[in-house]
Amino acid sequence: MTEQPRVLIFDTTLRDGEQSPGATMTHEEKLEIAGLLDEMGVDIIEAGFPIASEGDFAAVTEIAKRAKTSTICGLARANFKDIDRCWEAVKHARSPRIHTFIGTSPLHRAIPNLDMDQMAERIHDTVSHARNLCDNVQWSPMDATRTEHDYLCRVVEIAIKAGATTINIPDTVGYTYPFESAKLIAMLLERVPGADAITFATHCHNDLGMATANSLAAVEAGARQIECTINGLGERAGNTALEEVVMAMRVRNDILPYKTGIDTTKIMNLSRRVSAVSGFPVQFNKAIVGKNAFLHESGIHQDGVLKNVETFEIMRPEHIGLTQKNLTMGKHSGRAALRAKLKELGFELADNQLNDVFVRFKALADRKKEVYDDDLIALVADEATNDEHDFLQVKRLRVVCGTEGPREAELTLTIDGVDHSTDATGDGPVDAAFNAVDELFPHEAKLEIYQVSAVTEGTDAQATVSVRLSEDGRIATGSSADTDTVVASVKAYVNALNRLIVRKQKTAPDSDVKQVNYKDAH
Repeated sequence: MTEQPRVLIFDTTLRDGEQSPGATMTHEEKLEIAGLLDEMGVDIIEAGFPIASEGDFAAVTEIAKRAKTSTICGLARANFKDIDRCWEAVKHARSPRIHTFIGTSPLHRAIPNLDMDQMAERIHDTVSHARNLCDNVQWSPMDATRTEHDYLCRVVEIAIKAGATTINIPDTVGYTYPFESAKLIAMLLERVPGADAITFATHCHNDLGMATANSLAAVEAGARQIECTINGLGERAGNTALEEVVMAMRVRNDILPYKTGIDTTKIMNLSRRVSAVSGFPVQFNKAIVGKNAFLHESGIHQDGVLKNVETFEIMRPEHIGLTQKNLTMGKHSGRAALRAKLKELGFELADNQLNDVFVRFKALADRKKEVYDDDLIALVADEATNDEHDFLQVKRLRVVCGTEGPREAELTLTIDGVDHSTDATGDGPVDAAFNAVDELFPHEAKLEIYQVSAVTEGTDAQATVSVRLSEDGRIATGSSADTDTVVASVKAYVNALNRLIVRKQKTAPDSDVKQVNYKDAH
C-alpha cells in the first residue's frame, strides 16, 4: 500500500492570530500555548514577529529555547534588519526557520514604491541574506492571489534560487475561490523551475468563508503545508482553522488521502485555552470545536443518534478530546475528584494552579446546586485570565440596585499593589460599577462591546462576560465568569484594561523597534 503524502501543519496563532483586534496575549500565555502546540504535534510554530516589539522578541526567543519537536519560526519583512532580529530570536531552537515576506500584487508594490525589477532585486537580496543565516527559509509573496501570474512565477523562481526552502502562497485578503486556489498552486508547480524541489504552502484568510476549502484545494493541487490557527483566530474574519483542515483530512481521508502528525485528541483543550487567553469566545455553531458541534436538538436526530451514532455524527467527540461524560460535581467533591475531572476535560494543572481552582470550585459549589463540565471550563478559563499579578485587581464590590434609585457601586480596586476605594452611581448596577472603575483608574478607552452569556441552564448559572475596549487604535478584550453577573462584568472590564496596559507597553515608543507597524503582515 502506498504511503499517504504528509501535509505539514504550520500554526500561526501566536503571530497572525494575535493580530486579531483585542487578542493580545501575555508572555506566559504565549509560552503556554506554544507548549501545547508542540505537544499536539504541530510541525512549525510561527511564534511571533521578533522586530515588532521587545515583548515579541522575548517570547519568540523563549519559545525557541523550550520547543521539543516543533520547528520554531519568526516573521520578518524584506529587509536585513528584520531578518537579523528574527534570526537572533529563532536561532536558539532545535529547528529554526526564518519567514520573510513582501507584498507582490500591484496594490502592495505601491506601498514601498518599488517597480517590478526593484522588488525582484530586493527579494533576491533578502532571501539570500536569510539563507546565509539559516538553512530553513520560508518566503511569502503577500497578496499572491491578486498578483499577476507571470510576475508571481518570476519572483517565486528568484526566491527559490536565492535559497528559499518553502514558498508560501498567501490569500492575504480572503479573496480567492477554491478552484482558483488549486489552479494557482498547479500553475506554479508547472511553470517555475525548481518548484518540485521545495515545499509549497497555503495561507488563507476567511473573509468570504472559504479559508478551509481554499487550503484543502491547494493541498489537492500539490501544496504540502497548511498555515492555520486554533479556532480560526486571525485578523478580520480570521485564518484557516487548524481543527477544520486536520479533521477534514481525517474524516474524508477517502478523497483527501493525506496524513498529518497532529494528535487530534488535544484539539479541544487547545481550543479552550486559546479562547480563554485571547478573550475570543468560540461561536456555539463553530465547526469541530463549537459548543453545539455534537449536540442534537430535533427528535429525529436524537432518535437516530441513540440507535446508531453514525446517523448524524461523522466524527466522535473523543477524536478531538471532548469527554462524553457530564457528571456533576458538588461541594462534597474532593481535590482528587476535581483533578480527575479536569484531566478528563483536557486540563493538566500544576499543584499550585489546582489549589487555586479548587478554592474557587468550592466557593462556586456553595452557590450552585450542581457544577457541570461547562462550569469547570469557565472556572479554569477565568482563573487563567485574572492573574494575581495583574496591575489592576478587583478586591471588593458591593452594588445597590432595584426599581428605586440611585443604583450605586462601592468598589475597592488594587492598583499596582495599593488598594483604592470609591462609590459611584449609574443607570444600572453594571454602569455604576464601571463608573467606579473609571474613577479609580481614569482612562480614555471606549467600551466597544459588552456581552453576557450563561454558561449553563438555571438561575444559579455562571455568567460569562466579554468586554472589548479601544483606545488610540489599540483594542483589548477581557472576559470573566461568575454566578454574579455584575462581579463577572467588572472583572471582565478590569481584565480588558489590564490587557490594554500590556498592549500599550508592547508598543511604547521607547525604541524604534517598538514602533513597527506589523498589522499588514499577511
